[in-house]
Amino acid sequence: MGKGGEKGEEAAERELPPPPSPSPSRRFYSWEEVQRHNLRTDKWLVIERKVYDITRWASRHPGGQRVISHCAGEDATDAFQAFHINPTLVRKFLKPLLIGELAPGEPSEDRNKNARLVEDFRTLRKTAEDMNLFRASPWFFSFYLGHILAMEALAWLTVSYLGTGWIATLLLACILTTSQAQAGWLQHDFGHLSVFKKPVWNHILHKFVIGHLKGASANWWNHRHFQHHAKPNIFKKDPDVNMLHVFVLGDSQPVEYGKKKLKYLPYNHQHEYFFLIFPPLLIPVYFQIQIIWTMIRHRFWAVSETSPPSSWGSGSSPPSSWGSGGPRVTPEQGEDRSSLRCKGRGRMHRPFLESHWFVWVTQMNHIPMEIDSEKHRDWLSSQLAATCNIEESFFNNWFTGHLNFQIEHHLFPTMPRHNFWKIKPLVKSLCAKYGVQYEEKPLGKACIDIVG
Repeated sequence: MGKGGEKGEEAAERELPPPPSPSPSRRFYSWEEVQRHNLRTDKWLVIERKVYDITRWASRHPGGQRVISHCAGEDATDAFQAFHINPTLVRKFLKPLLIGELAPGEPSEDRNKNARLVEDFRTLRKTAEDMNLFRASPWFFSFYLGHILAMEALAWLTVSYLGTGWIATLLLACILTTSQAQAGWLQHDFGHLSVFKKPVWNHILHKFVIGHLKGASANWWNHRHFQHHAKPNIFKKDPDVNMLHVFVLGDSQPVEYGKKKLKYLPYNHQHEYFFLIFPPLLIPVYFQIQIIWTMIRHRFWAVSETSPPSSWGSGSSPPSSWGSGGPRVTPEQGEDRSSLRCKGRGRMHRPFLESHWFVWVTQMNHIPMEIDSEKHRDWLSSQLAATCNIEESFFNNWFTGHLNFQIEHHLFPTMPRHNFWKIKPLVKSLCAKYGVQYEEKPLGKACIDIVG
């Protein structure tokens, strides 16, 4: 279940299909009936025991069609609660989709899930709400944005005082890489609606940071990243592990492709070409192709969606006066061409360096974990099977944008990152109670596991 802002939700409400014809009495369904409706042209899901027909609505879902469709035929209660910060508003346009509810004799959890575990997790979420752990600190995020802008200013000072030599260029590339990596973690916060109480403000800042500071598409990020959160490490549902034309991931998929003799690439040597392709080219090549394709396919023509890809240089849209290296100044305005060339070289190296940073941070939490087909686990078990944590420290928190708390982030996507450490002991206690593995490792071992 993806997220949409208040504007997106209101627009979606206006486009709702007509409600189903009322039946003389309330209709009850069994789980067996619900689970049959998981096809592309026939989609039902359950939220808090109520059964909804989302077949016609899925294409209008503000968070994207695929993310809500991945929950077809299932209980989507925990996904619904995890992704929406204003469920009361969302329920307004769920009403016309309501077709009935589960029969009184049916359990609230589908596919023989542990009812006590599910209930205890929902109690844990209520505890987090009572502790105000979903309330963001404006000081934290103000400081975070400030330190990014400070690095942008430092990039200008580097050129001004050190000249245009290669030492200045390398230093500039490092500064801009750090600035852009941290901007990437910040856009992630806004994208998950974890900063402001009102979704609309999160969306505005998200579009600004990812569109104008990074030169990427907010809609592309939403539609891709929400699928990952809904079904992490699940084949055909998580786009982060569906890279069959480049890599074959997991334990079962390499065996399957070996039997089928499918040879897009020499997968038996993928451990060798991984380091040449994936870390350096993910952001400047693979993501840029996806962004352009998504823009064309879904017709995302807003200004922030058409900003030049970050690998082109500045990371800012043409009308904007700010890029990833600061305000543009032409030679006619007082800056010589050699200084511009220095900035250009720094910006050219930056996306490749940032791509390395991004890959190692994001993949150390997922690639070493279970990657497999859909097993219809409960929310807690499915997230813990696909994610692990990195040990907490000031550097690790800053370096990873608090994604070292990947488990807590996946369980509570809308929780501000500075509160993860507070909910962590309660999550570990719940996992221990039900024998769910809670994996945490040092930063160095996490990198080694990717190599392995």
